[in-house]
Amino acid sequence: QVQLVESGGGLVQAGGSLRLSCAGSGRTFSTYNMAWFRRAPGKVREFVAAISWSGGRTYYADSVKGRFTISRDNAAIIVSLQMNSLKPEDTAIYYCAADREASTTGWASLYQYDYWGQGTQVTVSS
Repeated sequence: QVQLVESGGGLVQAGGSLRLSCAGSGRTFSTYNMAWFRRAPGKVREFVAAISWSGGRTYYADSVKGRFTISRDNAAIIVSLQMNSLKPEDTAIYYCAADREASTTGWASLYQYDYWGQGTQVTVSS
């Protein structure tokens, strides 16, 4: 069983930066693909970014490409999301997710992921 706990959310002005962290537990964490999703008010949960178990491959939604960077530290069991040039439309609850099968497809599908954190709120003011 893997437990995921997000942190780092908060209120920031447009153009600012935040760094989200997802702390995992369990010895098999380093074998899981990891991702960040978000859910804005009144909208469905959407894919933001993903990283392979080795950290060698990363994927991003078009809406965040060039502004967000996902990374992982398997020794520390942490996955991070560096968010720069934030926009009001980035306002959402951000969730960390883990794919225990380390699939090579379906990165952006929430159904691919087996474990989820509780989420952390990010609010970007204009």
